[in-house]
Amino acid sequence: MIQWPKANDALGTVNRGNPCESGLCTLCRADCKGKCETWLSSIRGRKLLYPRDFGTITAGSANTTHIGVNYNSLRIQGYNYGAQGLAQGLSNDPDDCIFPNVKIETEFGQTLKTNCRVPLLSGALGSTFIAAKYWESFAVGAALVGFPIVVGENVVGVDKESILKGGKIVNAPELNRRIDTFLRYYDGYGAIIVQMNVEDTRNGVAEYIINKYGGDKVIIELKWGQGAKDIGGEIQVTSLEYAQFLKGRGYIVDPDPTLPEVQEAFKHGAIRSFARHSRLGYTNLDSIDEVKADFMNSVDYLRGLGFKRITLKTGSYGMEALAMAIKFASEAKMDLLTIDGSGGGTGMSPWNMMETWGVPSIYLHAKTHEYAGILAEQGGKVVDLCLGGGLAREDHIFKALALGAPFTKLALMGRAVMIPGYLGANVEGVIKPKERQRLSGNWDELPPNVAQYGNSADEIFAGYYEVEKKVGKDEMKNIPYGAIAMYTLADKLAAGLQQLLAGARKFNVNEITRDELFSGNRETETVTGIPFLTDVMDDSAKRILKG
Repeated sequence: MIQWPKANDALGTVNRGNPCESGLCTLCRADCKGKCETWLSSIRGRKLLYPRDFGTITAGSANTTHIGVNYNSLRIQGYNYGAQGLAQGLSNDPDDCIFPNVKIETEFGQTLKTNCRVPLLSGALGSTFIAAKYWESFAVGAALVGFPIVVGENVVGVDKESILKGGKIVNAPELNRRIDTFLRYYDGYGAIIVQMNVEDTRNGVAEYIINKYGGDKVIIELKWGQGAKDIGGEIQVTSLEYAQFLKGRGYIVDPDPTLPEVQEAFKHGAIRSFARHSRLGYTNLDSIDEVKADFMNSVDYLRGLGFKRITLKTGSYGMEALAMAIKFASEAKMDLLTIDGSGGGTGMSPWNMMETWGVPSIYLHAKTHEYAGILAEQGGKVVDLCLGGGLAREDHIFKALALGAPFTKLALMGRAVMIPGYLGANVEGVIKPKERQRLSGNWDELPPNVAQYGNSADEIFAGYYEVEKKVGKDEMKNIPYGAIAMYTLADKLAAGLQQLLAGARKFNVNEITRDELFSGNRETETVTGIPFLTDVMDDSAKRILKG
């Protein structure tokens, strides 16, 4: 197993725990006091694009040897002439060909397009308590930046305050809060996506959303799976009463809280928590044709309800399921297909399952491009794609978009875009101690990693005044610090992506192609179809020499 470096001396960052391929710790804590690259970027923003201590240092790359097949074994191609994709009104004059002029706005969808200021999509933030605690930061941040955020599965079912009549939801306060928080700051960029699994479908979540919000404001998402696990979603609860409530709602609860022996074990502390599980889909179907028919009927039903935009999320299953997802979603004219590879993150998953099941992201994404290309060659319109699974930096966004080009419109980031929410809430809880509990703040004082920048939000967060310009001084009092931190992180990711695109002479993110990548080793070349770095343009080089 490849061991990723724990510290980056050039950036002045260090992981609290063991780092994974994304650069995040394998276990990302809400109370963390820093300071991985994503954590520090949520405070300092685009400053983290550059080595620290300018003027007293020089810096050299530590990433020149590529071992194994992974996203870090793809390298980004640069060119020394030309310029493509310049916006109208700009010329190929060097004064126009500057990285701030690179357009990274994108869109996805069929008839009703969803516009995004940055080519990002959040991971699904569902019924885990950490998603609920920090939702205000996540949703407000996504709305201010302008990228889609996903309400994950089971939010209605686990809400004690939600009311079901006849097995169908008639009031869902937590789901309402999730949607309304985003829509308050929505300005035409990004979207709120609500995901549905087996239980959500049974509970009538889609019908509830249509009746309350209509078919334009919310995107509905069907869920086949995710990269973290090959069973339904889980949460852990520590209350016997709550576990029994969830059992009564029709969920699988393990161990069974209705059994006398389990209740006795809980009473004496031998059992201290319960795991709530969701159900698998399509268990009553035995063939591809049956799955397709059921899927198409589901899409038709949702359109019949009035939903204008429908998406699909699938996990790191094998090649058959991948082909089914691409083919069925394309034929159904869905607005987006998100493909989540193994190697990403989760709020709750059996650990060894996450470590050992499914197809790692780069393998899955490479085959995604191959299969989408086969469909396109047959004359079909391929569904817009989003690739995810262990992505956290601007180079990851670039590589995911290029690897899946021209079909990929977005890169999914799960844990990475949650970190600023935690960090901001912790800072705000110190500055506003009376609100610490409401904010889910975990710190009693600012750690040195934060206090060195100041003691107020406008001193700590590099993006503070950009957010203030966007919402106005009066509204800033209502903006959670976690949203400011997310805006700050997104600014770093956006600027870094612009720089990489400018170096590739692509001044519009939609101009990106697979030619902007080369493989750092032969094994990665074999897996991805991206040529080895010294083979790229080698024929052209030799013509120059022999000409």
